[in-house]
Amino acid sequence: MGKKAAGGLTTVHLECTTCRASGLPGVSRYSLRKNKKKNPKRLELMKYCRYERKHTLHKEVR
Repeated sequence: MGKKAAGGLTTVHLECTTCRASGLPGVSRYSLRKNKKKNPKRLELMKYCRYERKHTLHKEVR
């Protein structure tokens, strides 16, 4: 038998803030796992946006 899944880990999605605000089709999104017990706040990371071809701020969406 394998290990049980960790209680606090959940999959979250990061979405590009500049793509979302522009209204153009196509929004850069990333999926990753975070521990909600250790990091209860929403994540904000600088990630590469393939639509803008540069690093932009990506925020966690629910």
